[in-house]
This record gives sequence, structure tokens and C-alpha cells, in this order.
Amino acid sequence: MSFIVKTEKMVAGGDCLARVNGKNVFIPYALPDEELEIEITKSFRDYDLAKITKILTPSPHRVQPFCPLYGSCGGCNLQHIDSEYQIELRKSIIKDCFEREGVTCPTIEVISSENQNYRSRIQLTDGGFNKKESNEIVSLESCPIATKEINGYLQNMAQSDRPRGRVHLFGDERILGEKKVIVAQEREKAAREIKVQGASSKRKEKLRLQANRHFAGTFLNQNNRCQVNLLGKSIAFDVQGFFQSNLSVLEKTLSQVTRNMGGRNLLDMYSGCGTFSVFLADFFDKVCMVEHNRDAIVFAEENLRGKNHESFGLSGENWIKFSAENYIAGNGPFDAVVIDPPRSGMEKAVCQWLCRSKIPQIRSVSCNPSTHARDARFLVKAGYRLSKLYLLDFYPHTAHIESLANFEYSE
Repeated sequence: MSFIVKTEKMVAGGDCLARVNGKNVFIPYALPDEELEIEITKSFRDYDLAKITKILTPSPHRVQPFCPLYGSCGGCNLQHIDSEYQIELRKSIIKDCFEREGVTCPTIEVISSENQNYRSRIQLTDGGFNKKESNEIVSLESCPIATKEINGYLQNMAQSDRPRGRVHLFGDERILGEKKVIVAQEREKAAREIKVQGASSKRKEKLRLQANRHFAGTFLNQNNRCQVNLLGKSIAFDVQGFFQSNLSVLEKTLSQVTRNMGGRNLLDMYSGCGTFSVFLADFFDKVCMVEHNRDAIVFAEENLRGKNHESFGLSGENWIKFSAENYIAGNGPFDAVVIDPPRSGMEKAVCQWLCRSKIPQIRSVSCNPSTHARDARFLVKAGYRLSKLYLLDFYPHTAHIESLANFEYSE
């Protein structure tokens, strides 16, 4: 059965909201203020999902997608919207999330860069992309979102010659060395090679083992190692692990995070491979990094070599429970915190500790506006002021939203 609807706002995830007989309906590939003919595809107790069968009154911001795979590839979902309006929609989603939590937003500023050929990381399955909501493979010779280095790899290697299985590619002009595309070996395959090689000298060449008194060493496949130059500093990481895929926006974000920062002690919570700490170590006497991922913390140790720092291979909750008090007793209070939690947001214990801490400056980076707003509500109630809020436009043509919030505490 078909229905005629008028769409309302866009929600997190990129669908637009409409109503049928008072029930919420979410419609992909729609824009706000469009008149559409739709068909319900899935029905749930509180809402329905629908597909567009006919566009009756299109938005003036609707455009022709530039990629021939759009709609079948499982990547982009906003190419039907002009780029400037995409940014406004992402800003409105952030604002809605914060206002639902009772947090008054300052004017949302935007950190952005190019909207094509920006993505340094892609994932291939059997040489192609996964089809949207399917295990089928979409073949491709290029991707207009990927960097020119990745497209060079795709164009010079037939799909049949590309590695089988799930493979991560990281390609960018900022990669140090002659090889500008790293094709990451699957962890499972690396583990099998390690098992076969046993304790031989060849095994030692393929692994990186490092430890300090706060965390254990780990196994890392050197084939997956990548090293990039960001704003004149070298940062190494594991391509199979997490690292931002839009390096131009990352460089601009780094400049913003470090602005007007400085003091004796900095806490980098959920530090990853130490990307923020590499730069902030220039402005603080000592940096404390907390990261539960043992692969990432090994790279953080390498990246901070020569800088006064201390690393803890612990979850945020366990660091607070077992280490925070002693660290502060030995080093003094923190002057600032940079925190970049997973999509689930800050651990409850971390958020509660920050609310009690009265640390003067908090720079909070997030990949989920809903949990970012939730955590902001607790900080504001504890006496912090949300002084700056940014849309970090890492992923144009997608509904993925990252944000940066600056919080200041004053008695």
C-alpha cells in the first residue's frame, strides 16, 4: 500500500522523518520538506521503515549523485543532497541531540575540507565493496570518495587479482616512504603465519613487542604498519586498528584541539595511538595516556618517544579505579583533558570522575552526537560551560557525524 507524505527533519543515520496516521516513518534517500509517495517496507510497534516510490515535490537541494554505484554500494547515503545543505543537516542533527539533553548550544562551527577524494581508508571484500544491506559484492574500478592513491591501486589491479577476503587499504600522499598504499593483512591470516613460524628469528622480524610497567606487550604484523606525516610530525599506527580516514580534516582538528592549551599535566583519555598527545606534548610538561587497546598503546609509546609521558593500558574505568589517585599524587592535578571515547560515549565512571574533577579545560571529541550530548549534560550540570561546539566534517556524503566540544570550568 502506498502513502503520500510530507517529510520533516533528517535524523541521525540519514533517514528523514514523516508520519502516516500519526506513526513515525523513516525514509532513506529523502530530504526535509519533500512530498513523496512511499511504501512501507518494515513495520515495528513504534515506527515504520519505508522506501520512496515516487518523488512528487523534490527539495531544491536534491541533486544527481555523482557516483554510478550510489544506492547499491553500502558506503555513501547522502550523495543525493548538495554538499552545503548536507553540512547544515549534520549541524541540525548535532543541535537536536544537545537540545534534547537540555544543553544550550553555542553557534556550531564547521571544520571541513574537500568533499571528494578525501577518504584514506577503504575496506574491500574479495576485491570489491559490499552491496548495501547484503553480502553480495559490488565490483569497482574507482571510488570518487577515496584518495587518488587508493584509486591508483584500484585502477592498476584487476578485481580478480586483488586479495581475497576482507582487506583494509590505507592510501594517502602523507604516508612516509615510497609505498603510498598499505594493504593490510587480515589478523586471522597473520595469526596463522605466527603459529606456523613458531619462535624462529623470522617470527621476531614480523612482530613488534613492547611493554612498560602499565601494560603488556602485543603481537603486531609489520605488514599492517603505516606511518604518516601530519603537520610535520610522524605518527605510526596499525592499518587494521582505528585511525581517522580524512587526514585533511584531522590536521585541522588537531590545530583546533591544541589551540590555547598548555600547562603542567594533560590527560589524554581513550588516546588510541597518541595522535592528540603527539601535538599536545609540545604544550604540556607531561602527558598521561589511557587506552585499553594494547595494539594502539604500543604505537602510542613509539609516537611519544622522547616526550615526557606515561601510558596506561587500561580502560578508563580501571584507570580511575586503580591508578588515577596515585598518578595525581605523584604528578599534580591535571590542567586539561582531551577525551575521544568510542560510539558508546564515556564510561559512566569516567564521566562521573570528570564531573568531580574540576579540571579547567576539557576538549571532547565524539563520533556519536547522541552520546556526546548525553555526556555534555552531565558536565554542564557539574558546573562546566560549553564554550565551543564544532561539526568535524570527516565524512561528506554520509550521515556519519563527528563533533568537538570545548568545556571550561570556573569556580
